Amino acid sequence: MTYDRVDVPDSGEKITIQNAETDELSVPNNPIIPIIYGDGIGPDVAPAAQTVLSTAAEETGREINWMRLYAGESARDKYGENLPAETIDAIREFNVAIKGPLTTPVGAGYRSLNVALRTELDLYTNVRPTYYLDGVPSPVKNPEQMDMVNFRENTEDVYVGIEWEAGTEEVQQVREFVEEEMGYDEMIHDGPVGIGLKPISEFGTKRLVRKAIDYALENDRNSVTLIHKGNIMKYTEGAFRDWGYEVAEEEYGDEVITEDTLWEERDGEAPEDAVVVNDRIADNMLQQLLTRTDEYDVLAMPNLNGDYLSDACGAQIGGLGIAPGANIGDGRILAEPVHGSAPKYAGQDKVNPSAMILSGRIMFEYLGWDDAADLIRDAVEATISEKYVTYDIHRQIDGGEKVATSEFANRVAEHIERLA
Repeated sequence: MTYDRVDVPDSGEKITIQNAETDELSVPNNPIIPIIYGDGIGPDVAPAAQTVLSTAAEETGREINWMRLYAGESARDKYGENLPAETIDAIREFNVAIKGPLTTPVGAGYRSLNVALRTELDLYTNVRPTYYLDGVPSPVKNPEQMDMVNFRENTEDVYVGIEWEAGTEEVQQVREFVEEEMGYDEMIHDGPVGIGLKPISEFGTKRLVRKAIDYALENDRNSVTLIHKGNIMKYTEGAFRDWGYEVAEEEYGDEVITEDTLWEERDGEAPEDAVVVNDRIADNMLQQLLTRTDEYDVLAMPNLNGDYLSDACGAQIGGLGIAPGANIGDGRILAEPVHGSAPKYAGQDKVNPSAMILSGRIMFEYLGWDDAADLIRDAVEATISEKYVTYDIHRQIDGGEKVATSEFANRVAEHIERLA
């Protein structure tokens, strides 16, 4: 494929899907990897991440050939639109990419570009591993107990954006249908009202839960917990729970055991090499993140719950400045940090790039570059442990040296070279 405004590297090879049934990739040692810098602090943290990721690749005998793509403000400058077709097409073609944060206005303006990218590319699983790095200040006593991986459904729930604004003809039509045709004539208050739909499907639920269970089995995790509000929303989130259990019981045989079976038939003794599937109500789970942190491994949940829960997990290990994430579909990944674009800090070379660096680590794991991924984690931890940190961590610790975004990244790269 040719591109009008994207420069494809002269060197490097394309990552391709080798086996569509298993999502297995064919990964060369010199891949072309697209990168979107993003908005706000994106042009600060993305180049910092490139420095670290390139170093980790080189120290393990590989080479990344970066291909710059555009979305958000940079795309408006270059294309006159927020999300050009070339950006979508390039990620489809090259399969593995990473992006910085993109800005979305609250209450008005264009739809979330993050959601649009996930939907257009059918990146239906948002994966957010949350683990503690030594030296990071935390608001909890034992942050090292946090080691969870959140699997958040990415394409359904209220994030689909099916809603109608108060005072419009469309919302009046929906209201009349609900009240007159469906018989819910006393359920909506008088006066202006906004109305939205919350679709949760069997198809969307089951493919997400499969990803979560497969991950647990492949990574020696003990449990997968379905997080829902099914006690109230019985036909959406309650259905998510039921469909999740169907996947576990019908597709995995002895590899998976439900919590009910575990206690009814085995007195709580899980068989070796089996994953326990259980479920928790969302609000209760927010409490158990704090009170029973070490009892949970992999969490699978609808879109909105996943947003809340993953941010709450991130708070326990020091905040979103170090919280990584990635959007994964069938044979395709778009890594991205959890944090936003923080426009007031844009261009100041001061924010923490760890979240984007560690998002690159997820991307490396997806490529099968576990040796390089381990180097990245160890080097980030070593840099923070020696108190060579950006302002967000420096203001919470005694002593240490406050450094710029680029300086932090350079030090992480130096640690990678020493550790390799």
